[in-house]
Amino acid sequence: MSESKHSNARRDFLRKGLGIIPVVAVASGGLVSNIAQAEPSSQNKYTPTFFTEAEWAFVTAACDLLIPEDQFGAGAITACVPEFIDKQMDTPYARGELWYMKGPFHPESAPEFGYQLKLVPRDIYRLGIAGCNKWCQQQHEKVFAELDKETQTAVLKQLEGGKIELGDVPAKTFFSFLLANTKEGYFADPQYGGNRHLVGWKMIGFPGARADFMDWVEHSDRPYPLGPVSISGERG
Repeated sequence: MSESKHSNARRDFLRKGLGIIPVVAVASGGLVSNIAQAEPSSQNKYTPTFFTEAEWAFVTAACDLLIPEDQFGAGAITACVPEFIDKQMDTPYARGELWYMKGPFHPESAPEFGYQLKLVPRDIYRLGIAGCNKWCQQQHEKVFAELDKETQTAVLKQLEGGKIELGDVPAKTFFSFLLANTKEGYFADPQYGGNRHLVGWKMIGFPGARADFMDWVEHSDRPYPLGPVSISGERG
């Protein structure tokens, strides 16, 4: 595959990913807390406030695989996606305060009935990571973060396909939250902790919070030429 085709394929993947992110995660504080922009873990030694050391290692390794850094753009680690996810665990969203959680719960219902588990996002991460690490230890004698990248990739594919038994949380559900939150962290405004230096927006040519770009809305096939602007005024 040529370099231009590879670049376009990666851009298309990330642009399509932006479509699943709630608008409030990009432009308001409805589902995410108003958090100051974070620095990469490698530079400021970010200390997670929700995840344990083992959980943090899992999230960091998984995010690195889901949106890897390459010659065509920054990855999830550079964009501070793990920090974004950790900070979201201390919001009403992660505690399920915005959801109806009184039951009855019918996990086996058809998809059109919506989310049917009694678990909130904090529970899904805690139980999902513990279950995955336990499975990895049983199968490979190492927790997820200690596996080589090829094996980690295989594990994520098995989670996505629901082929791993995690115990209290379905593997598909855990993976879907992990993937969605990773994309959110890559594309949300930097004030929420991810998308550091607007790397996600620059990757797909998104203008961000510019006051006016109506003259460019019909040109979705090309990156916005003037670069993105964050809510705080940072320019990319």
